[in-house]
Order: sequence, then structure tokens, then C-alpha cells
Amino acid sequence: MAMMNNTSKKPFSFPPGTVIRGKWYKNIYTIVKELGFGANGMVYLVQGSSGYQALKMSDSNVSITSEVNVLKAFSKVQGSPLGPKLLDVDDWEVRGQKIHFYVMEYIQGTDLLSFVQSKGFSWTGVLVAQLLTDLERIHKEGWVFGDLKPENLIVTGPPYRIRCIDVGGTTINGRAIKEFTEFFDRGYWIGGSRRAEPSYDLFSVGMILINLAYPARFTKAGEGNMKQLRQAVDAKDQLKKFSGTIQDALEGTFQSAGEMRVSLLNGLSHAQTVPQSKPKPKVQRSVPNGSSVRASSPHTSRYQNQRSKKSSHFLETVLVVIIVSLLYVLYIYGELM
Repeated sequence: MAMMNNTSKKPFSFPPGTVIRGKWYKNIYTIVKELGFGANGMVYLVQGSSGYQALKMSDSNVSITSEVNVLKAFSKVQGSPLGPKLLDVDDWEVRGQKIHFYVMEYIQGTDLLSFVQSKGFSWTGVLVAQLLTDLERIHKEGWVFGDLKPENLIVTGPPYRIRCIDVGGTTINGRAIKEFTEFFDRGYWIGGSRRAEPSYDLFSVGMILINLAYPARFTKAGEGNMKQLRQAVDAKDQLKKFSGTIQDALEGTFQSAGEMRVSLLNGLSHAQTVPQSKPKPKVQRSVPNGSSVRASSPHTSRYQNQRSKKSSHFLETVLVVIIVSLLYVLYIYGELM
């Protein structure tokens, strides 16, 4: 389970077995292992009274309060939860220092990039379509995810479902994006605004699709612009069915995550139905030249045999009538003579 950025200096370092006691609610958690760290804190897997949970700690009360508010808001959004469930919020006093923390559901699974590499690229469309459904609900509630990337997305199951494990970059619509990762940031690639709005997230989703085809990612060449990104998409056959969707996402064409989802599914549907739309060649059996033998079903053969028999009986009857009539005429002619 990946968690947060591993690009900054660790703010804390507590070994497994460390016991955390909440100052206000007195809940006790034992550190099992480190899950990850970022600019705003550390995340540990802990053992609590009800099993394994994830605990995020920070020396910034503002950061903790902000993320707690996001998780509370997410819990009110109807439908399947994208983020983890909030379980506890408290302070911990250790070594003369006050550390703020919150405890959340521990989401077990595989990060999106590892899942696709393991299960196959064919899972990409289904999972990204589900992500867009969740983003649509979040955007309607006035939130923008901000730091969307495969490391923050965990695939649970089966049945497989995509969940988010880090809401640190989630920002209220209209404000400046709080956290971002360069590869998925439109400001980095095309100089676009870092204002929190749905199109910012959708740009990141477009880059996630590219990242799934380029697991090692790539760096900006020169100024790094749409031309480089288009060339990257065109160079991968895996991305052909998504190329139109990706380009519109990167250019900010989509008005909503729902609209991007429709485009994505249309691309998948087209890719699947076009090969099947060709008429199947008729099977022909080779027969000797001049032969009148035709392949037919047992039902057809029986029908044809029945017709042949009926025709034969009819011809025999007609022939008998003609012969009898001819003999009768000869008999009358002989009497008259």
C-alpha cells in the first residue's frame, strides 16, 4: 500500500511498537510500520482496539484540521466512498512535543499502477471510468482533489474498486491547489492555472492514463507542451482508444468528470465493436469441379428428399393415366374397324 509523497524529509520517525495515547479521547494505538510521509506529516499502520488502521500525524494543526474536514465532507457524499472513513481525531504529547493526529480506515490493496501492470492494461478503462464517477460526485460538493496520481489510488477487491488513500491535496473549488505532483500538474506541462476547478483534476486523469502506459514516466523536453504529450499518446497502441479523451482532458475541453467518463466509455465501446462489425466469411466446402453437391443441414436434406419422392409418385401416376388412355383409344378404334 503506497501512501503520500516520498519526496521530502521525514517530519517524524517512530519505530514499530511505539504506543500512541490520545490526550483527549484516551484511545491507544500501537505502531506496526510506516506507510509513507509527505510535506504535511507521517502515516503509520497502527493496531487499534478494532484492528488495523491508518494514523496520520503532523505538527501542523491546520493541516490535520483541513484533512479531517475533507474526510468529513467525503463521508456525506452519497454513493461508495472514495476516501477512507474517519475514525478518530486527537493529540499526542511525546518528548515535550504536541503532535496532532487523526485515525482513518486502513484501505488494503494495490496501487493503481502496480495493479494495471499485474492484471493487464485492459483494466484501465473500467477503473478510470469509476474514478471519474467518484470525481463527479466530489466536484458537485465543491471539492477538487488536486494531487491525483496512481500512488494515491488503491485498487481493493475483488470485486475491484478504486479508492483514494491521501486527501492532503483536496482543495475547495476556486482556491489555489494545495499539493501537486509535477507529472500530473497542468501548470508544469502547459502553464495552465493551478486554480482548484474540475478541469484541473481531469487534466490529472489524462496524465494518469498516460502514466499507466509509461510506468517509468518521462521528463519534460524543453518547454514541455501539448505537442510532446500528443506524441507520447500516439506512440503507444494501448492509448489509441483513449487518445481523443486524453487530448480533450489535457486541453480542458470537458465541462465535467461525467462528460469525460462518457467520452472514455465511447472510446472503449468503439474499440470493442469495430473489429466485430465485419461480416463473418461464409464457410464453403471444396467440391470437385462440375459437381452439384451442396452442403446442407439434415433438416434441408429430409425436406428435399420428401419433395423428390412426391414428384416421382406424381410422374408415375400421370404416365399410367396416359398409357391407359392410349390403350382405350386403340380398343375403340379396333371395334369401329
